[in-house]
Amino acid sequence: MQKNTPPRSTIRLTRRGRIALVATGAVVVGTAVAVPLLILGTEEEARPTTLAVPEGWRASQVYAAVDKALALPAGSTRKSLDKAALKLPNDAEGNPEGYLFPATYRLQENTTPDKLLALMVDTANDRFNGAPIAAGAQRNAMNVYQAVTIASIVQAEAATKADMGKVARVIFNRLERGMPLQMDSTINYALNRSTLRTTENDTRIDSPYNSYQRMGLPPTPIDNPGEEAMRAAINPTPGNWLYFVTVRPGDTRFTADYQEHQRNVAEFNAQRKKSGAQASG
Repeated sequence: MQKNTPPRSTIRLTRRGRIALVATGAVVVGTAVAVPLLILGTEEEARPTTLAVPEGWRASQVYAAVDKALALPAGSTRKSLDKAALKLPNDAEGNPEGYLFPATYRLQENTTPDKLLALMVDTANDRFNGAPIAAGAQRNAMNVYQAVTIASIVQAEAATKADMGKVARVIFNRLERGMPLQMDSTINYALNRSTLRTTENDTRIDSPYNSYQRMGLPPTPIDNPGEEAMRAAINPTPGNWLYFVTVRPGDTRFTADYQEHQRNVAEFNAQRKKSGAQASG
């Protein structure tokens, strides 16, 4: 859960650009979905013919799925990055996080990890670098890589697709006010986990992805966002919200008032405590 503080009065830019943002409230982290693999109808287990990459998967999850789909030793796909010659933006510094585009990919006999990763990145470039994404990013005074980073946070934070535009607006509103992100999703990324519970100690970790302690966007995307999250990142819903929390499934509350947000957070905590008591009863 996010433990937001009132806005700070200063703004500081990251080395990536001019973005400093935050949403307060509980995060709903995307749960990993099992990769649907089409298996040939034989008695023996055969090599799958497709690999589906869900929206919001991290690069580490994609690597593991490729290893499994191609029947390779664990870690093989990650090791193939050096020879993959991925066409990534300079800001990525060779890290494909955010550019392993969620889609279903056909697997052939000659498919290799580096070829598959290159196809994912090429697909992302096709979707991200053309209009309207590039134009939308420019309209919001950012580059495409920053838009992808925002979209990755939206993908991780939004409880529903309908909330994506509002979450993006919270991010931009925080940016304009120089407020820290304080997003649990970035803490989860730093700790390589997915959870709704973030402790005070978690918020003190020394990491460039600790958006409680550091201003601005994280240095890279935190997952691989889909097209709806990208659209939200360049066309956020109009509003003055600065905080949000998902009190219960289907009930995400956005507000510009810190005190109201605190009441919403208290209700979220009460709901979680009640659910925990019922589960243990």
